[in-house]
Amino acid sequence: MTDVVRVEDLRRTFRTGAIEVQAVRGVSFAVTEGAMVAIMGPSGSGKTTLMNMLGCLDRPTGGHYFLGGEDVARKGDDALARIRNRRIGFIFQSYNLLPALNALENVELPLVYRGLAAGERHLLAAQALSEVGLGRLTSFRPYELSGGQQQRVAIARALAGTPDLLLADEPTGNLDSASGEEVLDLFLELHRGGRTLIIVTHDEQVALHCERIIRLRDGEVLLDQPVDARQRRTKGDLGSRAVAP
Repeated sequence: MTDVVRVEDLRRTFRTGAIEVQAVRGVSFAVTEGAMVAIMGPSGSGKTTLMNMLGCLDRPTGGHYFLGGEDVARKGDDALARIRNRRIGFIFQSYNLLPALNALENVELPLVYRGLAAGERHLLAAQALSEVGLGRLTSFRPYELSGGQQQRVAIARALAGTPDLLLADEPTGNLDSASGEEVLDLFLELHRGGRTLIIVTHDEQVALHCERIIRLRDGEVLLDQPVDARQRRTKGDLGSRAVAP
């Protein structure tokens, strides 16, 4: 299998005056094409810093980050902006939809920055909204949609550009359990369709929908292992259930 993500000895140090904080300390792992992986850790574990580097929102202090085989760790601002726009689909806890735009226009927005013609943008955005089950709500503005529907619009926005990697940050954090279950069911469908997903979460029940969990502590990988098939959550199974002995 091809590695979509591979990090080698990745490090990120922050300095404030004489104080040095090692937020990420020599992290190494790979995520293959079509995988669905959770990154977990308590506050201060380095998971947000790691996510920012995986999303090319921040550069590592040391080590290598290969995205689709290309080392992007030392690229300049313009190159990183192009990578974020074309190769990474972001899904945030707070949706980040523009209230003045309808669902279709919100999904189109990254494609505008890519320079696509209006007709192509409309087609790709409409297809992405249909893929997440909102094909009939293209003209609705965010305030007319439920939280779960808004998150689906955000997922469609991430999908529309056909990225190499979907990167989700606490994607169910603002949702009730039913809406959160719907979003995770959608992630499972995308995973079965061959999409590559990394989900950053503190929620064990969310992580158990993934096939593998990378656990961080104090900026290092504490544990990296597959989810036991007896524990893994499946479609419509966000809540707790009995686990076979």
